[in-house]
Amino acid sequence: MKKVLLAFSGGLDTSFCAMYLKEQGYEVHTALANTGGFDAEELKVIEEKAKKLGVASHASLDVTKDYYNKSIKYMVFGNVLRNGTYPISVSSERIFQAIAIIEYAKKIGADAVAHGSTGAGNDQVRFDLTFQILAPEIEIITPTRDMELTRDYEINYLKEHGYVADFKKLEYSINKGLWGTSVGGKETLKSNETLPEEAYPSQVTKKEESQMTIDFVNGEIAGVNGKKYDDKIAAINEVNRLGSEYGIGRDMHIGDTIIGIKGRVGFEAAGAILIINAHKMLEKHTLTKWQQYWKDQIGTWYGMFLHEAQYLEPVMRDMEAMLESSQRNVTGRVIINLRPYSYTLVGVETDFDLMRSDFGEYGEVVKAWTADDVKGFTKILGNQMKIYHNVQKRNGKE
Repeated sequence: MKKVLLAFSGGLDTSFCAMYLKEQGYEVHTALANTGGFDAEELKVIEEKAKKLGVASHASLDVTKDYYNKSIKYMVFGNVLRNGTYPISVSSERIFQAIAIIEYAKKIGADAVAHGSTGAGNDQVRFDLTFQILAPEIEIITPTRDMELTRDYEINYLKEHGYVADFKKLEYSINKGLWGTSVGGKETLKSNETLPEEAYPSQVTKKEESQMTIDFVNGEIAGVNGKKYDDKIAAINEVNRLGSEYGIGRDMHIGDTIIGIKGRVGFEAAGAILIINAHKMLEKHTLTKWQQYWKDQIGTWYGMFLHEAQYLEPVMRDMEAMLESSQRNVTGRVIINLRPYSYTLVGVETDFDLMRSDFGEYGEVVKAWTADDVKGFTKILGNQMKIYHNVQKRNGKE
């Protein structure tokens, strides 16, 4: 009997896979890789579902710290927002879930690993590619994708095999994680509609404006509202809690999938949006022009590669090294005003503020040059353009 490890969420697809693989003669083991989206009670319910399906064993793998240390930290350093909007929440989680699953598969001596992805999305590539790289000797099984199954078929199959559960199709599909929650529904399948208020898991409970402060040390979140946090995950959760009360961080992401089609999904990510934009403001005060320019390029590439399942490409480690190096002076406090559905970045307090220099105050005071210095500088600065336009005029082009 071959041993297979199934990446298990307790939903319809993975429940079908567990029963189907068992019926095919496999010794089925299940594991859930938690990247911050499940609490203790939810993990217990999922384990009970796995046992009810008759699997040989079930494991909950907590990889939230790994996810922060090896991904979220660098996404903040790079101010990563795909297409200027999406903080790559669920898509970045999948890579670390895949890594955890395949490492556990090797640990228990599995002959095969399985997942419930369909053939229409990005996750199939993220799981398959990660499995292939880290354990090429282990077979990959994907019944839902390979058999092109309908929802009704899966439900009937489970009923026929004695497993009954409430698989009522929810109006909206929710994928919750530490760095944000994706929301899919009928509106996201169309180009001219958006999600209604009730589709979002968090509802607005605060109406009065309030102020938040976020502290950073070397680019990493270190405090919220004056309270110091050594636990970065707890700090992220606190920013998310405070921002979600105002409905902050909601938007619609439209982008290119790995398989070449356009995809559209709603999301809410109050913590990620507030932290990234606060961090970005602090960098504007503490980084030089060229540090910001090149870091923006690296951040864009890093986010794109992470989204497209390239986390294990070695160039990612090179980009992480550059991003980390750039953060040595990104230390200080960012002040933010919160209100329903919006926020304002008020300003920063930092010892590394490049505005506070002995050279001058923008638009006000000159301390390090004279009027004649600026006249000469401007004359030299314009030489290239002067030469170009002179040649154009000489050749009758102007």
